[in-house]
Amino acid sequence: MAVENSKVLIIVNNWGIEETELTRPLRDLRDAGAQVTLAATTMDPCETVQHDRYEGEKLTPDALMGDVKADDFDLLVVPGGTCNVDRVRVNPDAIRLAQEFAAAGKPIATICHGAWLLVNADLIEGKTAAPCRYIAADIENAGGHYVDEQVHVDEGHGWKLISSRKPDDLDYFVGAIKRALA
Repeated sequence: MAVENSKVLIIVNNWGIEETELTRPLRDLRDAGAQVTLAATTMDPCETVQHDRYEGEKLTPDALMGDVKADDFDLLVVPGGTCNVDRVRVNPDAIRLAQEFAAAGKPIATICHGAWLLVNADLIEGKTAAPCRYIAADIENAGGHYVDEQVHVDEGHGWKLISSRKPDDLDYFVGAIKRALA
């Protein structure tokens, strides 16, 4: 498989997504030739924010989260944004998707608060992740190991976890996603 032949799924709530944590993977992977689907909880515009606080860009979702399945994709991306992931992590469709990707041995890429979904999906135990420091205790309490790195790739337990801390790490994060798809 190559990046240009890959199918990537990005899942979000419709508001509170950290702008660059959504737009950079979405656009960089599309520019590299990947088919990227943005799936949200509703078909309303996805309202992003900058630094969890300031209004950001609005994007139109391609699909409903409840209508997509892991079988149709090669990699899952979960962007951050505190409010976004606080709702995604309790969404049954998001939990199902994360579990399906892991069960199929497909990579999951999370940035910032995105790894919270893996805690609720019971997927973080035994994994090492580099999310934002604000959820380090959640990772550790769920049986995972927290590291403070620009990007960390964990290939244990039959599936690859790519994780990064914050928007400043996006070059490393997107680079690791591209390498996983190559």
